[in-house]
Amino acid sequence: MKKLPEAEFEIMKIVWESNPPITTGIIMHEIGNEKGWKIQTVVSLMQRLTERGFLHSEKKGKERFYYPIVEKGAYLSFETEHFMKLYHKNSFMNLVGTLYKSDTISNEDLASLIKWVEEKRD
Repeated sequence: MKKLPEAEFEIMKIVWESNPPITTGIIMHEIGNEKGWKIQTVVSLMQRLTERGFLHSEKKGKERFYYPIVEKGAYLSFETEHFMKLYHKNSFMNLVGTLYKSDTISNEDLASLIKWVEEKRD
């Protein structure tokens, strides 16, 4: 699996949130117009996602339908693992320390994290 560029990831988020199949028209409606993309841009991005193995496409009549191949959870696990290795030396404590120092993590989140860890130990 490879890291997706931001535009392709934006499309995959729509694909994962939708019931398959999905069309370029749905992508345009959900995000393309907001981003100022032309339909050909969306078609090109969908084609790249198909070539990368993230989507499967089928043509029925004049319309092309797309189905997700890579599951959201699998991709997010891949991205998170890459992020942890690259920025935090694969250390969960390093990540939490960074979040805590930057005031990104709240006391409530820390309490939830402690509770989660305690539950996992049991």
